[in-house]
Amino acid sequence: MKLHKFKKLGMGLVLIKSSVFKDERGFFLEIYDKKEFEKANIKCNFIQSMVSVSKSGVMRGLHFQKGKYAQAKLVRCLSGMVWEVAVDVRKNSKTFGKYVAIELSGKDMNAVFVPRGFALGFIVLSKEDAVLLYNVENEYSPAHASGVRWNDKNINIKWPITPKIISEKDRNLSELKYL
Repeated sequence: MKLHKFKKLGMGLVLIKSSVFKDERGFFLEIYDKKEFEKANIKCNFIQSMVSVSKSGVMRGLHFQKGKYAQAKLVRCLSGMVWEVAVDVRKNSKTFGKYVAIELSGKDMNAVFVPRGFALGFIVLSKEDAVLLYNVENEYSPAHASGVRWNDKNINIKWPITPKIISEKDRNLSELKYL
């Protein structure tokens, strides 16, 4: 039985619609199936999983890792709602500086696969906290961590709301042209 449907979003990003089995006890959700994902041309060896909890109006990102520590990511919203953005930071790419945005919510628990070479960020749209699950295919290296400012005019992201909370680190990220 197939538990996942895959839809290409462009630039290598893929929306994953997963079957969620709900009843009076709660729900069951398969996060990842290597064979199904590989059939959809998502070939990653995810080595780490993390959870992020963010309050309403929080802006996180746009983050990525450079060089051999670049990470492909599988991002799923388990509760709340976010507007997820992936910016192409591959300097030799035809789509360098372009972005893909998608709403993810705990209502449908869809995920998005983001290949290496993208800066990733989101803003919480829901009034309740948003809980995101990340699976990544490479270890985190603080020395290779980088980012792009969320309001960089070179990218011109059309955020659906104005952020209420942004970390000092994220407010001080570089513009794309200075990477």
